[in-house]
Amino acid sequence: MCRYVAVGNEPFLETYNGSFLRTTFPALRNVQAALIKAGLSNQVKVTVPLNADVYESASGVPSGGDFRADIHDLMLAIVKFLSDNGGPFTVNIYPFISLYSDSNFPVEYAFFDGNSSPINDGGATYYNMFDANHDTLVRALQKNGYGNLPIIIGEIGWPTDGDRNANNEYARRFNQGFMSHISGGKGTPMRPGPIDAYLFSLIDEDAKSVDPGNFERHWGIFTYDGRPKYQINLGTTNSGSLVPARSVHYLQKKWCVMKPSARLDDPQVAPSVSYACGLADCTSLGYGTSCGNLDARGNISYAFNSYYQKNNQLDTACKFPNLSMITKADPSVGSCIFQITMEPYYGGAERRIGSLRLVVGLFLFVLIIL
Repeated sequence: MCRYVAVGNEPFLETYNGSFLRTTFPALRNVQAALIKAGLSNQVKVTVPLNADVYESASGVPSGGDFRADIHDLMLAIVKFLSDNGGPFTVNIYPFISLYSDSNFPVEYAFFDGNSSPINDGGATYYNMFDANHDTLVRALQKNGYGNLPIIIGEIGWPTDGDRNANNEYARRFNQGFMSHISGGKGTPMRPGPIDAYLFSLIDEDAKSVDPGNFERHWGIFTYDGRPKYQINLGTTNSGSLVPARSVHYLQKKWCVMKPSARLDDPQVAPSVSYACGLADCTSLGYGTSCGNLDARGNISYAFNSYYQKNNQLDTACKFPNLSMITKADPSVGSCIFQITMEPYYGGAERRIGSLRLVVGLFLFVLIIL
């Protein structure tokens, strides 16, 4: 079984404005040199997880695929390096991002149900975006003389909150559709055979950057405390089901909410909500989200409670000036759940506050800071 060292993550995103163009390839060579020196280069292969925006198609179909013009020479240097050292091309493909970025994107084309209008590309028929995106990369590799380079899908998934298209049903539909799509080993029109892929992700990350969008904290198939969000079969039989984490202990059933006597026009409301959301997590608020139907008081209460739970229900964390109070009446409404945090865990010299830490041996990620 081959293991991989991933150098960086999506370093050539266009939104990074070229920040890592000069450092990624040298870092890749340094890690490879270290593996050779340690005598591990036959067991451990080096790769760079790249976003699907490193390639494009001028014609809009896979056969027109090539590497992005502004990084074309750099990509060829990296691809040759990977080929010479037996490393795979690792790419993260997210149909959700296409839907999020383009309101005209055909929704059904993101899924694997065959409900979308297929695209014909010189006799190759594409019924979903994943196959078309994957084969745009295959064509780019072929066009530049590396048609046999192995491809790994480093990340693929669908978020469950933080956007109108991020919900449990869409996530279940996409992830189950993808697992069923690849389980038969059929592959894609241009690359038949098994596909190596890593589903993203295991659990939600309530402190992750939301610069790309509020959905970023909601990719998990499990909630932060280890509860399955939906059922999905990850194997090749129908017997597979997600198992919730056991022996999870929560703090008391109490919440921080807005006082009934507090006024919405109180000048302290806006800075208090901004403070709470800045230090906690309010990504479930907004149009089309799980808490999108709350009224103004509900939104404020949600923000206060998020901060309160983040601070392990400390009394001082529910002291927003003349605005907040602690209640034992659950303020959750419909799909909008006002969370209760887990009991703090104190392990050795490390203090772990209100989070469930799970280690998944999928990849060894190495962050190279130069």
